[in-house]
Amino acid sequence: MDANQALTELLTGRLTPGVYQWRTPPVPGALGDTSWIERAEEADLRGFHLDGRRARDSASFLRLCADVFELPEGSATDWDALGDSLADLSWTPAKNGYVVLYESWAELADTDQQAFRAVLDMFAGVVKAWRDTSTPMTVLMSSVGVEVAGVPRLA
Repeated sequence: MDANQALTELLTGRLTPGVYQWRTPPVPGALGDTSWIERAEEADLRGFHLDGRRARDSASFLRLCADVFELPEGSATDWDALGDSLADLSWTPAKNGYVVLYESWAELADTDQQAFRAVLDMFAGVVKAWRDTSTPMTVLMSSVGVEVAGVPRLA
């Protein structure tokens, strides 16, 4: 399955919500005329883009999430607080669910393996919390040449 097909499966609800590695298209526009986030919004999913180049340790990842998810002040003080906030998201409701694209995650994995494992555990817990709701969450970890052990590949 290529990246475009994988995204279609996700957006149409034919994919079980989870944390997946997603081989993103190598060139802009490879998904057609619209970006992944535009396609998500067309499917009434709320999309979030985490640029991992801004997160090389726990503190910077927590700040990045506070920024991207527009968390209430003081909600991302540690992994548990961040997980609790992402399992809520009442301040940014979605009609059909949430999709998170985490790009450049290798930055954190290379510099702080313990923090990276905490991120994976936190996302797994959050996805599980949303799984049986009308607004499930899926996390796509952009992978181009690098893979995460234990995280299934979507495309």
